Amino acid sequence: MDAPSQSPGPASSTSSGHSSGPEIDARPVLEAPDIARVVTRIAHEIVERAKGAHDVVLLGIPTRGVFLAQRLAAKLEEITSRAIPVGSLDITMYRDDLRLGPARTLARTEIPTAGIEGRLVILVDDVLFSGRTIRAALDALNDIGRPRAVQLAVLVDRGHRELPIRADYVGKNLPTSLRETVKVQFTELDGRDSVLLGVRPTSPRGGAEGERADAGQ
Repeated sequence: MDAPSQSPGPASSTSSGHSSGPEIDARPVLEAPDIARVVTRIAHEIVERAKGAHDVVLLGIPTRGVFLAQRLAAKLEEITSRAIPVGSLDITMYRDDLRLGPARTLARTEIPTAGIEGRLVILVDDVLFSGRTIRAALDALNDIGRPRAVQLAVLVDRGHRELPIRADYVGKNLPTSLRETVKVQFTELDGRDSVLLGVRPTSPRGGAEGERADAGQ
């Protein structure tokens, strides 16, 4: 994913294009059954495209990308009857906006024991927005090893790309305006599964509150 700063807590922004402030008219566009179906579909697509997923490694981008990666790994194991290596990839120090905001808390990078050399690494994030988070993830991955290929799986693609990055597996394409917000919730952190589409309040200056905080993530 992409998102502004990643901080713990149910109301935190953990993927590009998430809201960091109040929202109005937030409405669910995906509920728990929809997310479950999306995970199942993406897992089957991975098995088909990766010819059995025998060399697949899933790396989730904290925070909610890790939960999505774990769910995909469980579903892939169910389909293939093999354990699929899954880990996490912290991209904090590789972001291109570190100087623009307060210090960020480092998340965890956990690479499966077998490593990533010569493997098909699938980066997993909850929301794809500008593409800058994924660019940072590719830089972080480059410092760890050399996979044979890298793919990207996301729960939601909300558009507004600033870099030439495209997801290989998409749960839902969700056209949005820049004023709209996309918030993913997972039971592991938020107590429920949902994707919420909201609108930021308009500031006295005429722009959306938090607009610059979300831009370029």
